[in-house]
Amino acid sequence: MWVLDASAVLAFLHGELGADAVSEALVDVSVVSAANWAEILSKFSDEGEDPDTIAGRLESEGVLFSGLEVLPVTAVDARMIARLRPLARSGGLSLGDRACLALALRLGYGVLTADRQWANLDLGLEIIMIR
Repeated sequence: MWVLDASAVLAFLHGELGADAVSEALVDVSVVSAANWAEILSKFSDEGEDPDTIAGRLESEGVLFSGLEVLPVTAVDARMIARLRPLARSGGLSLGDRACLALALRLGYGVLTADRQWANLDLGLEIIMIR
């Protein structure tokens, strides 16, 4: 099981470099934080797409809910997100990045990301760069 960062899901959905690694992770159910899901849908909105249409398309194609499960941000995640705040200053991690990492830490799953800045993180997680 993997937690997918928004950058990894977007690479997959846009057919970018690294999409194959995400595709392999989706063979089994992988998860994404609701915060990252909002980030993904927001990117499509920026591109002029309707978030409801995109979510519906992904559900009908079997990506969402069969290969990718959206999990809520919990109170436990919120505390971890706050604990990871110093990394935002030193490592450039956004709130969405920290939400992804908090979910992975809570579940004990590895993370797939396209964000190179995560390569040097030492959180006791397996972090795989998809490109």
